[in-house]
Amino acid sequence: MKVAVAGSVGRDHLMTFPGKFTDSLVAGSLANVSLSFLVDNLDIHRGGCAANIAFGMGALGLNPLLVAAVGKDWADYNDWLLRHGVNTEHVRISKDLYTATFIVTTDEELNQIASFFPGAMSEARELDIESIAQEEGGIDLFLIGPDDPEAMIRHSHAARRLGIPMAADPSQQLARMDGDSVKELVVGAKYLFLNEYELALMLQKTGWSDAELFDQVQVRVVTLGAKGARIEEHGQPAITVAAPAEIAKVDPTGVGDSFRSGFLAGLSWGLNHERCAQLGSMIATFCLETKGTQEYLFNREEFMARFEEAYGGQAANEVSQHINPRMGL
Repeated sequence: MKVAVAGSVGRDHLMTFPGKFTDSLVAGSLANVSLSFLVDNLDIHRGGCAANIAFGMGALGLNPLLVAAVGKDWADYNDWLLRHGVNTEHVRISKDLYTATFIVTTDEELNQIASFFPGAMSEARELDIESIAQEEGGIDLFLIGPDDPEAMIRHSHAARRLGIPMAADPSQQLARMDGDSVKELVVGAKYLFLNEYELALMLQKTGWSDAELFDQVQVRVVTLGAKGARIEEHGQPAITVAAPAEIAKVDPTGVGDSFRSGFLAGLSWGLNHERCAQLGSMIATFCLETKGTQEYLFNREEFMARFEEAYGGQAANEVSQHINPRMGL
């Protein structure tokens, strides 16, 4: 199964605030907020939603196709992704702009305040999905993640025109998109990925009821934070998958992307949706335990031992036959 992942590629600037954001919010004065937080540290890592998802799939032994626009500072990032199994052949490299930058501060309760500068991502609208699909001999599933908003809509139109099954994953760009744009992205998608807050925001922006939104897609996957994930498919009972126990909660940045990488890996292997969500939750847990969205490490034995502990022997047996012996190395 050939999976293409479109969306952002960036540099993550991760900062930690040793307190609670809510302690600095004054009731009755939220219309005029002016705050500055003195942070403890700054870590700079590779990031971006599409790159994070593709990296996670590569760590599981797959070879996803990255569809993104990057900056003239791309060379070292490209080498990193190639070493981890990602196909970057169709990435667009800007002649003038630098790769996008994500800046986020996390407080002691894992709440986050973030900003994103698109940089070269603004050129993603120039990517030709039809040509990419032809050169690759077809695409079996095309995830459209947070990206240049115009690129996201163009990609969705191209996928429908070409008959490519689509997974809609607007994520952070929901805040930027209006209701009509959201509808253009979502209608007819095979999969829709959201967290609980994004689901509420999408309903507010589109004016759809929960049932009307569900009717636009085949499968809806809602991540629930520490409570795991819920998968809803027409004609089937909803499935809720618990999150594995974590060793530590280090940083939540990229956890949702990691979940998607495991879920897409499961689809690539022909596993059912419950196993896909379990795989996603396991990868997300490794990410949560690590500072940086592409810094988690594991080997096959460690991964399968923790997976079996979380989901049982039958689930582990079904997954283990697909796991690459060199995964995560």
